[in-house]
Amino acid sequence: MSQRVRTKPEGSERALSEAYDTALLDLDGVVYAGGNAIAHAVESLATAREGGMHLAYVTNNALRTPDTVAGHLTELGIPTGADDVITSAQAVARLISEQVPAGSRVLVIGGEGLRAALRERGLEPVESADDDPAAVVQGFGGPDLPWGRFAEASYAVARGVPWFASNTDLTIPSGRGIAPGNGAAVEVVRIATGAEPQVAGKPLPPMHRETILRTGAERPLVVGDRLDTDIEGAFNGEVDSLLVLTGVTDGAQLLAAPPQHRPTYVDADLRGMLTGQPEVTEAGDGFRCGGWTATAGKERLEIDGDGEALDGLRALCAAAWTVAGEGVCELDSGKALARLGL
Repeated sequence: MSQRVRTKPEGSERALSEAYDTALLDLDGVVYAGGNAIAHAVESLATAREGGMHLAYVTNNALRTPDTVAGHLTELGIPTGADDVITSAQAVARLISEQVPAGSRVLVIGGEGLRAALRERGLEPVESADDDPAAVVQGFGGPDLPWGRFAEASYAVARGVPWFASNTDLTIPSGRGIAPGNGAAVEVVRIATGAEPQVAGKPLPPMHRETILRTGAERPLVVGDRLDTDIEGAFNGEVDSLLVLTGVTDGAQLLAAPPQHRPTYVDADLRGMLTGQPEVTEAGDGFRCGGWTATAGKERLEIDGDGEALDGLRALCAAAWTVAGEGVCELDSGKALARLGL
């Protein structure tokens, strides 16, 4: 994939699981939500794996270790080894190890995933700003992370200790809804110190580098639910992407996506890995996909026809992204999406 401005979702005559050698799958909102498997995920991944596709799980959530994540996936019916899991904790630990002396102490604000990743890089996790840390690292600590941990980070950062963050996702999906993510916690320390952390996770290059180093993927397909992490990360890494609509992104956000947030493919869930993708073609002054034709009017996006709702959404993407060019489509999409039931 080049860095050209994408004006429509792509089609594929081949199943995506055959066209790409490795799926780089996000977890929260793609494979599971709140610990439970998302509908069709287990069966779809099994079929892709049986067909020869390598499955790797790439998460910005730094709380759990790869062993723990792999165990959870295996319990859900998705056989996974720790080597198949890549976390933002691993990416940020590598980033830190390249900037501080071997064996350095690192103040950890987060969970065991961060501590394990630091130890893997020969660094020593510590708990206090008074432990003379060479760096501060902040990652998602879960709902039970004490407020005082942010104070420890702030004390060290205010003294000039280099500050790193695994990721800056403002939210994280859960079984009960959308919860504050590590980005919200990073904001607490930023407000207290006025400093800016070095960030490793999606969509930034350190995470993509970590993923490729650990998987050896040659034709990777990023599969995610977030435009600002998964899809932008694929854009920055110049690889193709599949957006699934099982997480935080809805139709209106997709239609308003700037170039770096426009996925190569769009589908409802992970079953989209097992099929080809329909072509979106020009049709007069609009775009056609399946039984739907979408056009960009003066004030709103229009949709006409019938058939699969996702085909209509793909056609709407083409109309919206084309009129937006390198910007953001500001046309009203509400009526068109309602027509599709989205």
